[in-house]
Amino acid sequence: MSHSPEAYFNGALDEAIELLPTLRTLAPTIGKVARAMVAAWKMDRKILFAGNGGSAADAMHFAEELIVRYHRDRRALAAIALLDPTAVTCAGNDMGYDAIFSRQIEALGQSGDVFIGITTSGNSPNILRALEIAKARGITTIGFLGKDGGKAKALCDIALVVPHPRTARVQEAHKMIYHSMCDYIDAWALGET
Repeated sequence: MSHSPEAYFNGALDEAIELLPTLRTLAPTIGKVARAMVAAWKMDRKILFAGNGGSAADAMHFAEELIVRYHRDRRALAAIALLDPTAVTCAGNDMGYDAIFSRQIEALGQSGDVFIGITTSGNSPNILRALEIAKARGITTIGFLGKDGGKAKALCDIALVVPHPRTARVQEAHKMIYHSMCDYIDAWALGET
């Protein structure tokens, strides 16, 4: 392989192209996730999100698309990314990094809510703990996962697993998936579904 920027880009593109057909098999699971989210809003509940690193950015991105809008004007939808720096750093300092999301779920989560934990490895300890706490509180647990789903898969009511070993490809797939869900959610909120 050449070590040029063009070669690295083409390699990434080849991996993405190879992954795309596999994503079609996730359509039924994507539908379950979207319907679970809509069911929560119909009960005046909310969606909680969490992730680390790039997955934290995805959690915030997904939440803001729901709170503000995606492509069309519609009502605001209740969504919270559990990434407030003061809550994260306080819980991390006082209780340990594994508690940064679970502690917030204890404070904010209600039965009927949905928690979406995003972890490309499926093994992030703070996401695993958050899934456990959410499940114990009657919150629907959903994982946006990668690779083989890791330990998180067993803790999820709905596990959306992008079966690829590279974190970047998993994150790109997650973004495509949640953007497609936002299109559906816009249509639902506007009474078109």
